[in-house]
Amino acid sequence: MKKIEAIIKPFKMENVREALSEIGVSGMTVTEVKGFGRQKGHSELYRGAEYHVGFLPKHKIDLVVPDDLVERAIEVILDNARTGKIGDGKIFVSDIERAIRIRTGEENEEAV
Repeated sequence: MKKIEAIIKPFKMENVREALSEIGVSGMTVTEVKGFGRQKGHSELYRGAEYHVGFLPKHKIDLVVPDDLVERAIEVILDNARTGKIGDGKIFVSDIERAIRIRTGEENEEAV
């Protein structure tokens, strides 16, 4: 099993969620986060004054999938989150040693 963490633009969240559901991803956690990467934030005008916004709003998606679904899930996130502009986000993939469903005690893929 692998854990996929994706940081994406907020307005792309619904597209990504629907596409992941279509390929069989049964659950995920979404968190509203703020951060910056290479774009280092941006400047905005407010009442005629310019100010710098250092942290940009993003959505972080966490999901755990079986090994055979990892590449497809990554493709789906890429296809549905990409705008082609700076700040589209990142995807991180890491190994999961063990997963346990608290309610039933099921483990690993049965718990996901």
